[in-house]
Amino acid sequence: MSTISKPPQDSDALFLERELGPGQFKFDEQVAQVFPDMLRRSIPGYRELLHLIGILATDYAQPESTIYDLGASLGAVSLAIRHAIGDRKAEVIAVDNSKAMVSRMRQIFSDDNGLCQVSVQEADLQTLELKPASLIVLNFTLQFIPLAQREELLLRLSKALLPGGMLIISEKIADEQGFYQSLHDSFRAKNGYSKLEMSRKRSALEEVLIPTSTEQMETWLKAAKLDVYPIFRALQFVSWAAIKPSSAGKKLER
Repeated sequence: MSTISKPPQDSDALFLERELGPGQFKFDEQVAQVFPDMLRRSIPGYRELLHLIGILATDYAQPESTIYDLGASLGAVSLAIRHAIGDRKAEVIAVDNSKAMVSRMRQIFSDDNGLCQVSVQEADLQTLELKPASLIVLNFTLQFIPLAQREELLLRLSKALLPGGMLIISEKIADEQGFYQSLHDSFRAKNGYSKLEMSRKRSALEEVLIPTSTEQMETWLKAAKLDVYPIFRALQFVSWAAIKPSSAGKKLER
C-alpha cells in the first residue's frame, strides 16, 4: 500500500491543510514560510520577470537616488535590483505591511552580500511618505489595493518619480472569457497543485485580489502622465514599464 509523503517544510501545501472562507487570505507567517514556492508554482515566467526588472534597474536606477520596492513580500525584487546595480550608490527601500513578511525579509537581507544599500520598512504603502525616486516597483501589489484607491495611488507614485524615472507594475489581469484561467489551472496542476487546493485558494482570495483589465491599467498610467510600455506577459500576468517624461531621460523604443 502506497503512502503520501509529507511535503518539505517550505513547500506550499497550505490549501491542502486548511480551508479559508471567501476573502480570508492573509500574508501571515504560514504564507511567508512557503511564499517562494507558491510564487514559483503559481506565476509562469516569474524568474524571468525578476531578471528583466534587474535589467531595467541597471538602465534606469539613477546614482544617488532612491528605489522603492512596494509590497516587497520577501524582497525578491529588491534582491534582483541590488545585485543588478552592484555598487552603484543608490538606496533600495523595500516596503511591506505584513509583519511576518518583513521579519523574514530582514533576515534574508542580513544574509545577503549585495553591495547596494537596502532598508526594509514595515509600512502601509498608501500612507508612506515617498522620497524622490528614480525607480518604483509594484510587483503584483496594486491588485491587493482597493479598486477605488488605485488611480490616486498611481498619481502619487508618478509625482514621486524623478524626471526620466520608471514605474514598473506587474498585475494579474481580469479574464472575462476564462481562457487564461483554464490555462493557468493547467500550469498549476503540472506544478503539483490539486483541484481542491486551487479551488480553496481562489475562494480565499475573493475580494482580496481584485484584477482589472489591461486597458484600465494603461488608462490610469497615462492619466498619471507616464509613457506606458507593456514589457512582459505570461497568460494573465502582465507587466508594464511607465516612464516619467524628461528631455534628458531615456526612452524605450517601440
